[in-house]
Amino acid sequence: MTETLPLFPLGNVLLPGGSLPLHIFEARYRQLVQDLVNEVIPGRRFGVVGIRQGWEVGEDNVDAMYDVGCSARMNEIQQLPEGRYDTTSSGEHRFRLLQLDTEAAPYLMARVEWLPDTEPDQDSEQLRDRLATSARAAHERYLATGLRVEGSTSPPEDADTADLAYGLAESCVLSPDDRQNLLAETDPLLRLRRVRSLINRETEFVRRLRAVPAQLSEFAEHAGHN
Repeated sequence: MTETLPLFPLGNVLLPGGSLPLHIFEARYRQLVQDLVNEVIPGRRFGVVGIRQGWEVGEDNVDAMYDVGCSARMNEIQQLPEGRYDTTSSGEHRFRLLQLDTEAAPYLMARVEWLPDTEPDQDSEQLRDRLATSARAAHERYLATGLRVEGSTSPPEDADTADLAYGLAESCVLSPDDRQNLLAETDPLLRLRRVRSLINRETEFVRRLRAVPAQLSEFAEHAGHN
């Protein structure tokens, strides 16, 4: 199935189930917020795509965006002076970009196709349980180093296997490329193996350096600025 979504390119990658705080001050995105609030765009839904390099994307470098993104629903909106907004949205469903439209609205629009998970080549309840247990154990070792994204929580015990990798990644300090690889992986068991490998890599990195790396957001004015 295809759908048309307003697009919000960002310097980070939104995952399904993730939280997305944004400080909106640029005119085109202030208009997007107004259109979402006024139901010009149904369901307060928009698309988020990561930028391969930097924090901004313009009409002359739209190819800098990844081709797999995540839809988001805007949940909380706080209006600020000078027409600015603070908003919080939640990640929903993965999609692939098909076509961009720079003329229909002040902000980017895109025709997208939804990207569901694929069936694993080998699958069983026992295999899923083993992978989930080993991934959670790796996650606990990671948290024991002192690393954790501020405000994040660990996935609940009854989290579905298909969503567990995203939940584990949300509390880890991972690069946009790492997060994008998780987003683009459609095999839920391969995705769980991938996040386990990433978590083990980061844990070993901290163990060897005996230091906790700063989060990428600390080097920017705001992790969700536009």
